[in-house]
Parts: sequence; structure tokens; C-alpha cells
Amino acid sequence: MSTFSIVAYDPEKGDFGVAVASKFIAVGHIVPWAEVNVGAIATQSYANASFGPRGLKLLREGLKPREVLERFLSNDRLSDRRQVGIVSRDGAYAYTGSGCMEWAGHIIGDYYAVQGNLLTGPEVVDEMAKVFEEAGGELVDKLLAALYAGDQAGGDRRGKQSAAIYVVRECGGYGGCEEGVGRYVDIRVDDHPEPVKEILRIFEIWELLLLEREDPTDIIKWDEAWMEIASALKKLGYLDVEVSGPGDEALHKAFEKWVGVNNFENKMRDDGYIWGTIYRYLLKNAGR
Repeated sequence: MSTFSIVAYDPEKGDFGVAVASKFIAVGHIVPWAEVNVGAIATQSYANASFGPRGLKLLREGLKPREVLERFLSNDRLSDRRQVGIVSRDGAYAYTGSGCMEWAGHIIGDYYAVQGNLLTGPEVVDEMAKVFEEAGGELVDKLLAALYAGDQAGGDRRGKQSAAIYVVRECGGYGGCEEGVGRYVDIRVDDHPEPVKEILRIFEIWELLLLEREDPTDIIKWDEAWMEIASALKKLGYLDVEVSGPGDEALHKAFEKWVGVNNFENKMRDDGYIWGTIYRYLLKNAGR
């Protein structure tokens, strides 16, 4: 599996993640592996998918990334064709076998590793590492920025087909600790002419619907925006009566129905405000 990827850890928030792209169907099905409070692994180039779950088990048992890779490769008859990146709380490590198709190589940084094979050149991993170190935001933002940089730098020299990003966080994702799964971001594009750009497009929707990281100052007072909200809901077919004011029951029921249909339940507020992101999405949805 010829591909380019990055594995990384955020010591501040505890996030682990992998971002990957390739001219290969459903790269997200094989390459990226991660576990809350344990680590992240990318297995590629004649990928041995068992390296994912087995590697996470060994990290869980206390082995460091380099020790995990050395154990795997010591009795692997295809070790010269493997490429693997691993990160844990102990740091990162990567390996590129001498038999990987050119251009192939990796970069190891502080709590991250970038690796790729059958690339247009070393500029792919160079740009990914540079952008990852310079990008702001959470780990998911930095991973996406690095993946896009690798794609723009040339990526897989055969072309484009699939991409994926997988980030885990304790109590992360929809439902938080109630679900206990920790899948903060889990997006796959299995077959697309521009898979990395499609990942970025889907992430914008994912963030809006599922991630709770809005700017706390980006709020709209219901009593000041209710007329615009009512007008938008009418245009979208959720409200068919005239409303008398911000407290009108019909208006609130129409808004709650729109929220439910559009999967914004976890973004509802009960303090007289709505998130600016939701407000703007409603108006945009109504063509305003």
C-alpha cells in the first residue's frame, strides 16, 4: 500500500491520531489505528494490518514505539518492504524498509512521525512535518493541515483515491463519556478524485454537528434574533403560522424540530442563547 501518513500525540489534551491518503481503495480500512490513552499506528507499504491491534496491545503493556517495531520486524520475512509509524506517550518512531518503492522515507519529530512511499519526492514528508509543527489548533486541525500539505506537495505519484483521519480522545466524540468509545474524529473517504479535499469538506460538517468546541463568545441572543429565525423556519417549511414574539410556543417547537432533523441535539442551549454557528447554518440553509 503506497501512501503518505502522519501519526501524532497531543500531550496537552491527550489526543492520539492518524491522517492518511493514498491511490488505493479505502486506505482508512487498513492503515490507521489508535486507542485512547495508548497510542496511534500507521501500517503501510505491503501493509500488515495486524501491526495495528498487536502494536496497540504492546503499547498498552508498556513497550515503547521503537521496541514495538523491533519486535515486529525481527521475524518478519517482508520487513524490508514495510513502512510503519508509531506514537505513544513515550514519543514517536518510524521505519521505512529498504525495499519500499521510491520515493520512500520518514521524518520523526516530537510526538509525531510522517512517513510515505511511492511519493513524488521527499518534499511530501518535508512539507507535512513543517506544516504540522507550524499549524495551530487541536491535534485534528494540525493533522488535517499536514495531510493537505502532503497532498499539495505531490502525494502519491500514482494519483489520488482515498483518505482518512482518525483521532481518539478520552470522553471524546458524540455522547462523550456516556458512550466511552473516545472516537473524537473518524472520517473516511474510500473512493474520490480529490479525497483529501473531500475529507476537509466533511470535517466542516463533522465539526459543526459533533464537536463541542465553539467559541464561547460566538452566541446569539434569542430575543434579538427570533424574527430572523422565524423567517428562516417558514422558508424551510417548519413554521406555517404567524408568531407573536420570542416566547411563542409554535416558534420554539418549529426550531426544535429543525434541530432534530438536522442532528443538532447536542448543540441546544437553555440559557436564552443559540450558538452563532447554528444560527448562521440555519440562515444559510434558508438561503439568507
